Amino acid sequence: MRIGLLTSWMSHRGGGVFDAVRRVASALQSPPEFQIAVFGLAEERPAVQPTDWDGVHVCALPVLGPQSIGFAPRLAGVLAKAKVDLLHVHGLWMYPSVASLLWSHGTGRPYMISAHGMLDGWALGNSRWKKCLALSAYERRHLDGAACLHALCEAEAESFRSLGLRNPICIIPNYVDRPDLVAIPGGDRMEEPSRTLLYLGRLHPKKGLVNLLLAWCLFDGRRGLGEGNWQLVLAGWDQGGHERDLYSLAAQLGVTDSVRFAGPQFGAAKDAIYRKAAGFVLPSVSEGLPLVVLEAWSYGLPVLMTEQCNIPEGFVAGAALPIAPDGDGILQGLRTFAAMTDPERQQMGMRGLQLVQHRFSQSVNSEALKDVYRWLNRAGPRPASVVSG
Repeated sequence: MRIGLLTSWMSHRGGGVFDAVRRVASALQSPPEFQIAVFGLAEERPAVQPTDWDGVHVCALPVLGPQSIGFAPRLAGVLAKAKVDLLHVHGLWMYPSVASLLWSHGTGRPYMISAHGMLDGWALGNSRWKKCLALSAYERRHLDGAACLHALCEAEAESFRSLGLRNPICIIPNYVDRPDLVAIPGGDRMEEPSRTLLYLGRLHPKKGLVNLLLAWCLFDGRRGLGEGNWQLVLAGWDQGGHERDLYSLAAQLGVTDSVRFAGPQFGAAKDAIYRKAAGFVLPSVSEGLPLVVLEAWSYGLPVLMTEQCNIPEGFVAGAALPIAPDGDGILQGLRTFAAMTDPERQQMGMRGLQLVQHRFSQSVNSEALKDVYRWLNRAGPRPASVVSG
C-alpha cells in the first residue's frame, strides 16, 4: 500500500506539523505493506535535507508568489503521477489543500486530513477573513470530501463537529520516542540541580509568551523561592517578527539578566537543551496536541501548561501543573513550581515519562494509524479509533 503524506513546509518553518509528519513517515515506512512518500513545499535553504528522512521518499516543490499561500504549480501534477493509494493531508489553509482536491477528483482515491489544531476557535479567529475566504473557495469542499478526519484528542474532534463536519473521525494522539538517556533524570543533567525553565517552539503570539514574560517579571523579583535563582530559556524560531517584540518586552521589563533567547534548536543542540532544564512551560492559548510537551516528558521533565494544550491526561497523572494563559495564572504556576523541592519536581517528570510510554508511544499510536489506512483502502475492518461518522 503506497501512502502519500502531504503537508505545507518541509522544514522547521512548519512547526509542530512538520515534526509530526517526520515522525509519522519514519514510523510507518514498513515495506512491503506500507511505502511512504512525503510531498510538500520547499524553502530556499531548509534546515532539514531529504537525506534526513530515514529513507522515506521526499518531494519538496518550490513556491511561486506569496509564501502564505504556498502555491507550488508543480504539486498537483507530481501527486497525479505518484500512484499513491491514499493521501494523508497534514494541515490546512494553503495550496496543498487545493492540490489534494485535484488529486482526489482526478484519481477517485480517498484522502484523510489531520488538522493539527487549525480548526479550533482561536485558530479560526486568527486572520479570520482570510480563512473565511479559504473556506468558501476550497477548504470547506476539501474538508467535506475527506474519507476520514484525524483528531489528536477529543477536544479537536468536538471542534470538527462544531463546524458541521459529518465525516468519520479517528482520534489518535501524537507520539514520541524516549530519548537514549543513561538515566532520567540525574546523570544526564548538570551536577548541580538545574534552575532553568524551558520553552521550546515557534515564537508566535498564540504561544502566550508575552504573558509569560509579564509573569516572569513579577516572579523574578521573588528569587528566594526555590532556593536559587531561576532562568527562563526561550528556544525557538521566529515567526512574523514576534521574536523582536519579545526581545523588546524583556528589555522593557528589565528581565534580560534572567531570560535567555536561545534561538532555534535542532538535533544534538535540542537534545542538550532538554537535558539541562529543570522544567518545561507552554502557556499557549491554542494547540492541537503539542509534541514539545510529549518531548519534555520523554526527558523526564515536569511541565507547566494550559488546558488549551489539550493533554488533560497530564494533569490527571500529576505530570503537569495547570496554568491559566493570563499573566496572573502563569505567575501562580511559576511560584508553585519554584516552591517544590527538587525530588518533587523529579517525581512529577517521571510521571510524565511513564505517561508517554503508556499513552503516547510510537508502538501504540502508529499501529492505530496503520489500521485506519487499511480500513480506508478496504484492507481491514473499521478501527476502534474511529469514534463517529
